[in-house]
Amino acid sequence: MPGKELFEYAVIRTVPHVAREEFVNIGVVLYCRGQRFLAMRHSLRIPRLQAFQLPVSLDELEAYLRAFQQVCYGHQDGGPIAALPMAERFRWLTAKRSTVIQTSAVHPGLCESAEETLDRLFQELVL
Repeated sequence: MPGKELFEYAVIRTVPHVAREEFVNIGVVLYCRGQRFLAMRHSLRIPRLQAFQLPVSLDELEAYLRAFQQVCYGHQDGGPIAALPMAERFRWLTAKRSTVIQTSAVHPGLCESAEETLDRLFQELVL
């Protein structure tokens, strides 16, 4: 049985009005160098989001998340940032920003399976 590996994760949030500092958790991004793993899960729970009167349409929000996802998975459509190594993409995705999509602080942990840990965190923190 393989040992536990260090991983880092951040919660992906939508911040409807940055000045109010209100947010809704919409996803999780997780990086585990030892397992060569960088992935994310997200879900837009429409009724919950509508209560916040988003400054962008849900279609725009989904487009922003697709771009986030393209960078996360290193897709060619993600531009030059998507071509960076995994660790650098994770750092870029979790950098502080004042936009409608933000991430929490980065949190560390130990896991045997990064995939299972991502699924568990997504269930606990988003759904």
